[in-house]
Amino acid sequence: MQIILGIIFHFIGGFASGSFYMPYKKVKGWHWESYWIIGGLFSWLIVPPLAAYLTVPGFADIIKNTPWDVIKYTILFGVLWGIGGLTYGLGVRYLGMSLGNSIVLGFCSAFGALVPSIYYNFYPAEGKTTFNDLLTTSWGRIVFAGIIVCLFGIYICGRAGMLKENELPEEEKKKSVAEFSLTKGLIVAIISGILSACFNFGIEAGKPMANAAVAARFNPLYQNNVIYVTLLWGGLATNFIWCMILNARNKSFGDYTNNKTPLAKNYLFSALAGTTWFLQFFFYGMGESKLGNGASSWILHMAFIILVANLWGIALKEWKGVSKKTKTTITIGILTIIASVLLVGYGNSLK
Repeated sequence: MQIILGIIFHFIGGFASGSFYMPYKKVKGWHWESYWIIGGLFSWLIVPPLAAYLTVPGFADIIKNTPWDVIKYTILFGVLWGIGGLTYGLGVRYLGMSLGNSIVLGFCSAFGALVPSIYYNFYPAEGKTTFNDLLTTSWGRIVFAGIIVCLFGIYICGRAGMLKENELPEEEKKKSVAEFSLTKGLIVAIISGILSACFNFGIEAGKPMANAAVAARFNPLYQNNVIYVTLLWGGLATNFIWCMILNARNKSFGDYTNNKTPLAKNYLFSALAGTTWFLQFFFYGMGESKLGNGASSWILHMAFIILVANLWGIALKEWKGVSKKTKTTITIGILTIIASVLLVGYGNSLK
């Protein structure tokens, strides 16, 4: 029953993550940086402490009594993840919900499993998987095979994007994805996928805070909510600085008070997008507490996001007008990535 609940919570979190960008499509007359940072203020500054207050009322004291080294590394990973989150938005902007999410999250899944093992190969820690483990143990080889399959799936999705770019006239591409650009999209998607995995590293770095919450007899189901408060400070810093730079460069500070745009609706939809984004990790934390396996939880979370995001891509007709070959290629690519993350999850479960 615990495993079933964990899977359900991860599905809800995956649905939230795969859907959060949808409200942004309702924002009218604002530049990208304007609605992104308004949504971000809800994602990273307003909603996390509210959620922590409602579920772990003593979260402020826990953070206050946490050693600085724990706080420092949690925020550092938040900053790195913030760059990944920033480029994630750009990846979806240039590639669309379907292709953008598949490539970003494919890289995120692969590096989320691979990078920590390389680090622990040089700096061993009890209970942590090393790169050597991936090559010399039966479960490790399954995980490593899953990573290779994931990278192959990313290649197939990229190939589908190239076919789409070659087949559709410019006006058709703009109908489904207003700013479609395969080259820009692939660059930012690769960067995003690699750095987005730092969120999982940040959760691991902040585990002493979650443990303190459990020790204080707060519900273990919500233990990660205290970590999110500090982890997301790093993400807020990165995104706020970049969005302010873009506001200055594009002279778009006026968006926030432009009465010629539907201001109330723009703020509402941006806030809804930001809140929906945070819900992915609210439910991720609940799912992880039930499954008790951080690596497998991360992989399962990624699989659900890829699935939901691509269902949105189909609903938004992002692949309308392309040949049967291209549709088949993107479908194979998506299924390959989903199979790979499940393979990695299975390998971790054997550990």
